[in-house]
Amino acid sequence: MSLPPPLVPAHRDLPEITIKALVLGIVLAMLLGAANAYIGLLVGLTVSASIPAAAASMGLLRLFKRSNILENNMVQTAASAGESLVAGMIFTVPALILMQAWDTYQYWPCVTIAIIGGILGVAFTVPLRRALIIEAQLKFPEGVVTAEVLKTGGVETDKSQAATNTNPAREKDFKNLLQAAGISGLFKLFESGFGLLAGSVATTKAWFAGSFLFTGSFALSPALVGVGYVVGLNIALLIFLGGAIGTLIGVPLNWWLNSNELMGLSGIAAHTPTSEFSQTDWNNIASQAWSQNRRIGVGAMLVGGIWSLIALAKPLIAGVKSSIAAYKTASAAGSNEVLRTEHDTPIHYVLWVALAATIPLFLVFYNALAGYNSAALIAAVMTMLMLFFGFIFASVAGYMAGLIGNSNNPVSGVTIATVVVSAFILLQLMGNQGLAGQLGPIAVIYLAALVCTGAAIAGDNLQDLKCGHIVGATPWRQQLFQVIGVASAALIIPLILQILDAGYGIGRPAENNPTGSYLSAPQASLMKDLASSMFGAGLQWTFIYIGFALAVVLIVLDEIQKRRGSNFRIPVLAVAVGIYLPLGLSVPIFIGGLIAHRLKNKNKLIDKSTQQQRENSSLIVASGLITGEALMGVAIAIVAAFIMPLAHTASFAWATGLLALAGVVYYQARKG
Repeated sequence: MSLPPPLVPAHRDLPEITIKALVLGIVLAMLLGAANAYIGLLVGLTVSASIPAAAASMGLLRLFKRSNILENNMVQTAASAGESLVAGMIFTVPALILMQAWDTYQYWPCVTIAIIGGILGVAFTVPLRRALIIEAQLKFPEGVVTAEVLKTGGVETDKSQAATNTNPAREKDFKNLLQAAGISGLFKLFESGFGLLAGSVATTKAWFAGSFLFTGSFALSPALVGVGYVVGLNIALLIFLGGAIGTLIGVPLNWWLNSNELMGLSGIAAHTPTSEFSQTDWNNIASQAWSQNRRIGVGAMLVGGIWSLIALAKPLIAGVKSSIAAYKTASAAGSNEVLRTEHDTPIHYVLWVALAATIPLFLVFYNALAGYNSAALIAAVMTMLMLFFGFIFASVAGYMAGLIGNSNNPVSGVTIATVVVSAFILLQLMGNQGLAGQLGPIAVIYLAALVCTGAAIAGDNLQDLKCGHIVGATPWRQQLFQVIGVASAALIIPLILQILDAGYGIGRPAENNPTGSYLSAPQASLMKDLASSMFGAGLQWTFIYIGFALAVVLIVLDEIQKRRGSNFRIPVLAVAVGIYLPLGLSVPIFIGGLIAHRLKNKNKLIDKSTQQQRENSSLIVASGLITGEALMGVAIAIVAAFIMPLAHTASFAWATGLLALAGVVYYQARKG
């Protein structure tokens, strides 16, 4: 079955690379990258920026005399590249701080890792575009939705022609994006800035004479409601299920089976009767029990990452073969025969980029291993591993984006596999004695960061190229703008990380607020634990083994669902992330998923065109909720870190916070 022709046919050459598209792409790449850093570090999930970038681009380009859909597409391409690059970095780089390899987020090493990983991610997907988009005809759902959003603006706009100057759908979407961002931004300002709204509500209770320990929490966050709406009920429910396993079931069960150890970890003398426990004692016990339980998520993530590779081996090989065959066919036809809408970056350029990247890659690893006797040899091995894993996992990420979308792409799963495999290889080469035991985990995290950024960009790149294929973009121009988005976001990533770490703390409390809540950075914490444990720092494996077993059960159930043809799937990584995260974060995500499911059922009775328009508008509102809170969170972090301490939370804030969030939930539901 052939794909429908592009909206802008190949023989029509509209302006794509323009000054205004370039400037807007760079600015939005930086802004959305900063927003994604906050959300990703908070909850361990990131969402594609293509849809809000497309809406923002259309709203801003309407201020110019002339614009067209291909310019809009270029802007969203660069902007979403910045968002995806940040995702790859925040899942890995904070591990270097947590393992005390770095004292601060070093600017040039961060920028170098981001640019090399990002550009290689773009390069690796050039030969995959035709195989996955045209030959395999994968869905790439977010690319399709982004194209539908872009179509609402029309093909061309010219202010000298009043009839084509206004599109009600485009105007409404842009206003909704700004409105939703404003609402969530104000929520965050009154919460963290003024202390008039609570950021969460939580309770810990001991029942039945202390034999049953209950603990629960609820994060009050418009952004997380938006995240739940974007990922949908299936993923949102699984994340919540993971939270229930780790907290609602796991904490009382752990207390019942392991009370003496938990008392010792909480500083309570043995044989102290539970009737003498204070509320602080119960809180500490619940915290220790949950900290142990989250290792179940570690085990499930490990198995899930390996399973992702096994499950994708066959389609990956087929996709690469198809890509090579398509390239040979195009080469035989001659460059003059290639249509504009099929004109990729020449493959020899891609090969030169990969070859040239070996030099900075070698230097990155060599500097990370400074002081080790065989640093040059190990750096050479790590460079080869990066090129090998980079291409394999970029292909996996691209294929998964085609199946389930970039927001649900298990990039962290393949990164976990990278950490385990590369740590095992390095352990054989270096051992774990003396300096090798210190530098080995650092080199592993460097490799994981490069692979993760490349994989994240690969999934996003192919999603955008799918959108471009629908609207009629020129592939090589999109690939160029993808590189521009990478470079733009790379320049600000270390600054944003440093600001968020100083203002909130990443993976642990900030130095200036040791008792405050912090950004959990679940993936980075996991990478640090895995890399360190592989080199002998010691990781308690009992709960991880439980995670292994749970993952096997979930994989079997998912395969059953797959064979039944069910739309409800059970990806291991979604449950594992839920176990690893505090329960409170999964509750608003679940609420967002419920809203999405309700609106989807409600809209089933209307015609397809109106249904698609409503779904697009609802996604834009959800994206606005995410972006507004995240950007305000970055701004407040700057104030907290460098200007003044934040206000204390008022005693009534839990009530006003619940009421305010209920209003946000009602707003998201009504806008759908």
